Amino acid sequence: MSREARITLLVLVAVVAGAVVAFGAPHVLSDYFVRIILLIALNAILVLALSLSNGFTGVFSLGHVGFIGAGAYISGILSIPVQQKMALLPHLPGFLHAFSLPFLPATLVAGVLTALLAVVVGYPLMRLSGYFVSVATMGFLIIVNVVLINASDFTRGARTFTGVPLETTLPWVMGWLAITVFVLARLVYSPFGRAMKAVRDDTIAASAVGIGVLRTRLIAFVIGAFFSGVGGSLYAHYLGSFSPNTFYFALTMSLITMLVLGGMGSLTGAVVGVICVSLLSEILRSVERGFTIGDFAVPALFGASQIVLGFIFILVMIFRPKGIMGDRELMFGSTQRSATVNQTEERKR
Repeated sequence: MSREARITLLVLVAVVAGAVVAFGAPHVLSDYFVRIILLIALNAILVLALSLSNGFTGVFSLGHVGFIGAGAYISGILSIPVQQKMALLPHLPGFLHAFSLPFLPATLVAGVLTALLAVVVGYPLMRLSGYFVSVATMGFLIIVNVVLINASDFTRGARTFTGVPLETTLPWVMGWLAITVFVLARLVYSPFGRAMKAVRDDTIAASAVGIGVLRTRLIAFVIGAFFSGVGGSLYAHYLGSFSPNTFYFALTMSLITMLVLGGMGSLTGAVVGVICVSLLSEILRSVERGFTIGDFAVPALFGASQIVLGFIFILVMIFRPKGIMGDRELMFGSTQRSATVNQTEERKR
């Protein structure tokens, strides 16, 4: 089976499985488990968007959460009902007071505007490499946070931004996750994807064979920012109320931990990292409240979940620095290795 056929098959399986989960889970599982699945799918969109730059072009960005925050506020401003907007954001420009967009158009606008912001930011930053670009993108995250706090006419400043309609449901999130997986899979496993990996592995060699390093990095950065903006909109319409600190260092570290644990060079690795960290966090969060087994009682250990997750992260970095999946895909890896073995055997014959 060709690589394109394997990619298509994987995407179709993911779409069918996502549709079954999206429409079947609410009828079978409790609201608690539905919420966990929704958060896993939502974080998967954010981590996949982050992996496009961090994993496949070698640009370790610490600023993608800034795009998530921008998408959340843009979608929130556009979708708040007009009457609430007049009360909550009285100093908005007149043209923003006059209308309110439905959930899907607001999400698309948030993604497009975030992508345009990424073009402006990425054009100078994608010329950098190594820790220089990491520091620079972290500076962008700080700038976004400062703007959100001080642009009180648009964002209510440091106060809670509220009134966003609660439109994010499991089918919406699974649908966007399927779109994200499809687009990124077609992009990564294409000639342009090979160019991204060449830029990641050796920029000098990539330039020598005619690959535009800046163009390749910038396109990946912008596409990742678009899906980050979409994820930010989904996040905003899931929470309903949030503040600038919601989209700051805590979320940045959480997403990077999921990506690094799963494997930075693998799409399925990013999803595996999200699932492992999310489920482990839920289990540890329940344990740290305290529990009783027979006559043995364990008191509440608040904060223990973060300590355990940090310890696991250290162990993974020591014994498996490339993450759980490394640069392999669940479906592609074994098939490619078997094909290589068959070719080697044929040559020996």
